[in-house]
Amino acid sequence: MAPTRIASRFPLLSAVAAALVLSACGGEPAPEAMPTPEVAVVTLKDQPVHLTRELAGRTTPFLVAEVRPQVTGLVKRRVFEEGSLVKAGAPLYEIDASAYRASRDSARAGLARAEAALTSARLAANRSKELAAAKLVSAQDNERAAAAFQEAQADVAAARADLQSTEVTLGYALITAPISGRIGKSSVTQGALVTANQEQALATIQQLDPIYIDLAQSSTELLALRKEMAAGTLEQADGVPVKILLEDGSAYGQDGRLEFADVTVDPTTGSFSLRVRVPNAENFLLPGMYVRAVVDMGQRPNGVLAPQQGITRDAKGHAVAMVVTPEGKVEQRIVQASRTIGDQWLVDDGLKAGDRVIVESLQKVQPGGNAKAVEAGAAATAVPPGPSVPAPAAAASE
Repeated sequence: MAPTRIASRFPLLSAVAAALVLSACGGEPAPEAMPTPEVAVVTLKDQPVHLTRELAGRTTPFLVAEVRPQVTGLVKRRVFEEGSLVKAGAPLYEIDASAYRASRDSARAGLARAEAALTSARLAANRSKELAAAKLVSAQDNERAAAAFQEAQADVAAARADLQSTEVTLGYALITAPISGRIGKSSVTQGALVTANQEQALATIQQLDPIYIDLAQSSTELLALRKEMAAGTLEQADGVPVKILLEDGSAYGQDGRLEFADVTVDPTTGSFSLRVRVPNAENFLLPGMYVRAVVDMGQRPNGVLAPQQGITRDAKGHAVAMVVTPEGKVEQRIVQASRTIGDQWLVDDGLKAGDRVIVESLQKVQPGGNAKAVEAGAAATAVPPGPSVPAPAAAASE
C-alpha cells in the first residue's frame, strides 16, 4: 500500500517543480503590494485671530458751518478768498451798517436822557424824604417821589438794554467765521442784497482735519458677533486702529479710530452706521470721497486656521477636509468655516488644533485608507527619492 500511495503523488510534485523552473528561467514575478501613499499635511494649531471686516463708506467733514446773514443789507465787500483756510472769528463779509449805526446812536442818546431823568428823580426823592421827616410834605407826596425815582431807574435799565441790542445788531453787519476750516465758494458778490436768516448760505466752512468716515454694517452680522461674544468665543477689541483703503485700492497713510456705532438700524437697508475718525493734516481726504475701511470686529483667542487648498467640496456641496489620524488612517471631516483670513479658512467646527489636514496629493488617498503624512514645509525641502527599481530575479539552476 505505501509504494502505491507515494507513486500517485509524483505527478503533482513534478508539476510544482516545473512551475518553479519556468519562473526562475524568465517567467513574470509575483505582483508586489502597493506602497503607502505619501501626502503633504499641515498640522493645525489654535492661535489668537483678529476678525476684520471691510466696509464701504464716504468721508464727511469733522465740522460744518453754513454762513448766513443775521441782518438785512447790501454786501459792501467780501474779505476772504474762496477755498482758503480761515480762522474762527475772522471777518468774511461786511454789510452796509449805516442804518444800524444810526439806531445805535439813537439808543445811546436815549440812555443818556434816561440817566439824566434818573438824576433828577433821585434828587427829588431825597428832598421829599427830608421834608417828610420834618412834616412839611404829606406822606402821599413822599411816596410819589420815591416811585418816580424807581421808575427812572427802570427807564435807565431799559435804555441800556436797548443800546446793547442795537450794538449787537450793528456787530452782525460784519459777518465772521463761526469755526476754523476751509471755506468754499461764495454765493454772493459785492453789492448783493442779503436778508436776515435767509435760506441760501453765503458760504460753507468745513473742518477737514480730522475727518470722519461714515460706514454701514449689516445688522445680521452684528447679531452674529454679539452671539459669539456672549458664548465667549469672541473678545471685543477696543481702540484697535482702522485701516483705510482709497478708491484706487491703495492704503491711506494713517490709521483711523472707531468713534461710535449707531444704536438705530435703518429699516430700508437693514444696516446701522459706524463712524471712524481719521487724521487728515494734508487735507488729502476730501468730503464725499468713497473709501473702504478694514474694521477689527474682535479677537477669537483660540481660533483655528486651515489652508484653503485643504478644504474641498463633496458631491453634496459640503465643505470637507481629509485628515490623517495618528494611526495613519485617512478620515474625511465636514467643516464649517465662516470667513477667510488671508489665504486660510477660519474654522468654526469640524477641525481642531492638532489635526493634520492633507493639502497635497489628495487624489492618492481615499477615506479609510492609509497615508504617510509629511509636513508641507518639510515635504517642500526634502530631496525627492529616486525611482524604485525592482530587484532582479535569482537565476534558477536547472
